[in-house]
Amino acid sequence: MAAPPAAPHAVRTMHRSRPRPVAVPRTAAPPLIGVVTHELLAESAPGWAMGPGRSERDLAPARLSMRLSYTQAIQEAGGIAVVLPAHGYIDDTGALLDRLDGLIFSGGPDLDPAVYGQARHPRLGPEVDRVSDEYELALLAGAGERDLPMLGICRGMQALNVSRGGTLHQHLPDRSDLGHLQCHEPFAPAHTVDVGRGSLLRWLTGSDGLSVNSFHHQAADRIGAGLEVCARAPDGTVEALWDPAASFCLGVQWHAELLTHRAEQATLLRGLVDAACGLAPQLSLAA
Repeated sequence: MAAPPAAPHAVRTMHRSRPRPVAVPRTAAPPLIGVVTHELLAESAPGWAMGPGRSERDLAPARLSMRLSYTQAIQEAGGIAVVLPAHGYIDDTGALLDRLDGLIFSGGPDLDPAVYGQARHPRLGPEVDRVSDEYELALLAGAGERDLPMLGICRGMQALNVSRGGTLHQHLPDRSDLGHLQCHEPFAPAHTVDVGRGSLLRWLTGSDGLSVNSFHHQAADRIGAGLEVCARAPDGTVEALWDPAASFCLGVQWHAELLTHRAEQATLLRGLVDAACGLAPQLSLAA
């Protein structure tokens, strides 16, 4: 199946002023936040018999293994989390998105470089699954069409970029000596990032610099349509992207869900939940 084309992205003018909420909330109840996950454990033994519509891939379904830090972080921020495995049934994405108030696209294995038109690097990860990639890209396209608030984390930010026609650096050690794959505790930072002025990330955190953790060997290269870089690592690696024309569309290369004990990182999850309630910030150029 061919990769979905980059979604057309009409640039809309956004009036920037001091932050204020949208007058009419999207939902009065705690918002339902879908967590899209590729964190799966392969199963070699068959679990299903062959049947109508079932492929060879379907016969040994993987087990979900996503860490509950994602769902816990959403609950702490005031939302209700529901886990969405990237199972590949693209025809359900529209009905699913119509029931959600927001999305997190979580970390996980490398995307298949074929979805952004490149050959595989020799150091590409072992758990690449193009079927799951195309399902996630369809969710991203549909969420963008609906202007659903979304936060991409690590692989999720990379998928956001690819969904807009962007590409990835497939193996950062080829181009940088900075340690982007830390070996110490996941809730302890590995390096700093510079945060761009006038961006959603700057407004949420109130800072021009953040300390972040790091668990990736890939990163955004060509930036997708409608997206802007809003944070970089000391070696120039893109660490955050956002869509200035969306109500809330942010991708960060670090695992913010593991850093919510730090006030500036907790604001990313709270910002998503607020936006899912209809409380979308308008940004100050000075932020």
